[in-house]
Amino acid sequence: MAPSWSLSGALKGMFSRPTIDESTWEDLEDALIAADFGPDITDAVVEELRTNVAKYRTTDPADLKRMLRESLEERLAKLDPTLRLTNRPAVVLVVGVNGVGKTTTIGKFAKFLVGYGRTVVVGAADTFRAAAVEQLATWAERGGAEIVRPQQQGQDPASVAFQTVERAQRDGIDIAIIDTAGRLQTKSGLMDELSKIRRVIEKQSEIAEVLLVLDATTGQNGLAQAEAFIEHAGVTGLVLTKLDGSAKGGFVLAVQEKTGIPIKLVGQGEGIGDLTGFTPHVFVQGLVG
Repeated sequence: MAPSWSLSGALKGMFSRPTIDESTWEDLEDALIAADFGPDITDAVVEELRTNVAKYRTTDPADLKRMLRESLEERLAKLDPTLRLTNRPAVVLVVGVNGVGKTTTIGKFAKFLVGYGRTVVVGAADTFRAAAVEQLATWAERGGAEIVRPQQQGQDPASVAFQTVERAQRDGIDIAIIDTAGRLQTKSGLMDELSKIRRVIEKQSEIAEVLLVLDATTGQNGLAQAEAFIEHAGVTGLVLTKLDGSAKGGFVLAVQEKTGIPIKLVGQGEGIGDLTGFTPHVFVQGLVG
């Protein structure tokens, strides 16, 4: 598939035809599969639309387009995308496998929060990679946040998390974002590490959100890689990065329906200001056109 392919582009041709016929349904099914909705959701959506088209006795593709928008929006809106950040400090754990854009996402999230007048401190609790701390420091600075670094290389991540929350409490900082490792030698080691970070933080403060970062371009594969986090890390929200265009837009609905976890933030570019809150209505408008 060429990178320039988009769902809205594929649908445009289909919906500009004079009438709904059998080829419309075949093309719609192909387009939804190509956009990474997955076979189950594609079947369910097409079945629902066929029923509605028959019920309202329409042959106008414009009606089908409206029904598709409404169906997708309704499905996406089943889960609440609101970030729960009312605690002070509101502690946010950011988890995910290495390579999904976790560090840059934290910088962008800090920028997003600072834009709403919040003060932010970032904790570099991915102490297994020295480069991760430096990269995080750069992005935290770009995002307008303070940073708590490990005092020595290989410092216990839970102690860095502790110091970060302590700093937020001491200095009256609104939000503490904790970076965590994406890979250790063993998966169980990684989950034990996250459990320990959680236990240590919860002695000081409630954890407001555990955000799992997923790379939208990896689609269903990325979700399979992240399943251990969903199972063990108490994830409360998803952040989708690299959601450029609508080539893989269906993954947004697929991931929410498969996990039962709401999407709370989406990153649609490389810039520091490219992370936004997730709004089903706006997203579907962009996806379907």
